[in-house]
Formats: sequence, C-alpha cells, structure tokens
Amino acid sequence: MKRLWTPAWVLRHVAMVVLVVGFCALGWWQISRAAAGNTLSWAYAVEWPIFAAFVVFVWWREVRHTLRGEPATDDPPAGTPPSDRPVAPLASTPGTGAAATAAPPTGTPDTPVVRRPVRVVRATVPAGDGEDADLTEYNRYLTWLNANPGARPGDYPG
Repeated sequence: MKRLWTPAWVLRHVAMVVLVVGFCALGWWQISRAAAGNTLSWAYAVEWPIFAAFVVFVWWREVRHTLRGEPATDDPPAGTPPSDRPVAPLASTPGTGAAATAAPPTGTPDTPVVRRPVRVVRATVPAGDGEDADLTEYNRYLTWLNANPGARPGDYPG
C-alpha cells in the first residue's frame, strides 16, 4: 500500500476526488436546469455522472495495476564498482560476424534480448555488361541478408 502514497499517487487521488465531485455537481446542475424546462439538459444530466464513473473506473484500474506490479528493485549502491554489478553475458550468433546479442539470464525467459547493429564494409561492385544496376544491387542485398541471418533489413549498410 505504500506505493499508493507517493506524491504522484496523492495527486492522482486528489484529482480523482475533485473530478468526481465536480462531475456530479455538474450533473445535479443539469438536472435542475432540465426540471426548469430545458429539455437538452436531460442528456447532460445523464452524461456528467457517466464521466464521473469513467474517472472512477480509470483510477481503480490504475490502483489495481500498481498493486499487482512488482516492487521496484533497488539499484546497487553508488560506491559499488561497475565490475561487481551483474552483467548479462554476450553470445555470438553463428554467421553474423560482428553481430552479437545479449543473452537473457538463465531462468528468465521473458527478458528482452538487446540486439547490436551489424557492421559490415560495403564494397561497391559496378554492374556487369548489359546487367541492370538495380537488379545487381538487389542481389547484393539478398546476399548480405543471407550472410547475416540475425540482421534486420534496416541493418543493411547500403
């Protein structure tokens, strides 16, 4: 429950109460106008409480989301040297040359993998006699993709 008493959450609680009270007051005002003969106010008299219910719904959903979430882990103390901090090992993907991906720690399959960009040197090869330059470039691109199976098309240096 301590997570719901941070300054940000106190501001959210106050905003929720102010909005709900304000929307209910506006609904009551519209009911009084509708009773005085303004027929359009009947629609607004129904609309303002719906807005208040929506605010309560969003607030409740965020409270549940915060309470279900895992508590934030403490970072190592500032005096801890970087070499003592746990670091994910790097594993090279076969066939990618300089590309390496960070392997997720054992036992945590949901850890996202950090990819490093593939770096290659581009050698310009002129198109042969009578060959289409676009076709030659496309074939070079396909050859590069085949040689770098871990790479994405956006990693292509050309």
